[in-house]
Amino acid sequence: MTGQPDWSALDAELRLWQRAGLTLPLWWRDDDAVAPTPALARLTTLSEALELPVHLAVIPARAEQTLADNLSPQLIPVVHGWAHKSHSFLRQRKSEFSPSRAMKAKQSEAKSALHRLQNLFGDRLVPMFVPPWNRIGDEMMPVLADLGYQAVSTYKPRSAVEAAPGLLQMNTHLDPIDWRGSRSVVDPTVLVEQTCQNLQDRRLGHADNREAFGILTHHLVHDAAIWSFAEALIGRLLQGPAEVWQFPTAPQTNQGASTNNDQEQI
Repeated sequence: MTGQPDWSALDAELRLWQRAGLTLPLWWRDDDAVAPTPALARLTTLSEALELPVHLAVIPARAEQTLADNLSPQLIPVVHGWAHKSHSFLRQRKSEFSPSRAMKAKQSEAKSALHRLQNLFGDRLVPMFVPPWNRIGDEMMPVLADLGYQAVSTYKPRSAVEAAPGLLQMNTHLDPIDWRGSRSVVDPTVLVEQTCQNLQDRRLGHADNREAFGILTHHLVHDAAIWSFAEALIGRLLQGPAEVWQFPTAPQTNQGASTNNDQEQI
């Protein structure tokens, strides 16, 4: 990323929020953690500086004890699939919990994932399931709830508060990484436009503002441009109408299912 993005459109949208007395719930999810790394240390430092906790999606089959032993209170562990291994057929989009897999295998891995991270992190673990590549079939939603998960997180605005009875849907909405191109930051102009559109939809009642606006990052693959944009965007939102979202003590009222999960990632 060269120079600074033009924030004027976002600033104008945030002023409209403030004039209307609206509040934007905000949360941050970062995927693919397995061990302490310099990149994780940088994520922690940035999270502390912004005073916005990070829900850290940890890969259970590969997670190391050192991650739990050294995890900052600023990072909130959640469950990231089982092994981050695709079981899709050739030419299908990558998915670990795709509808094409046997339910028994998916259920077993989701159960093992929760138990392994509960053993590693104890009460610090938030029982949220984050499917790798943000893809998961609707048939898994009641299964996750039965296993003890209280939330599921994919990508794009949700269509309902719950994905199944007792299973909160809390998605992410902006990913700054150009996965199919440079692998650096997406054109900042595009990212600002996407953020403005999402906020406008919420302000006008076209999208559910009870769902926290989610920033999605992947610390292990960030370059300087990605770090810089994420810091600038989150800081700007927190200076405006944004307030930190906290995981509820109990899931909200069921209103149907949602699997908006088409974002392509590693």
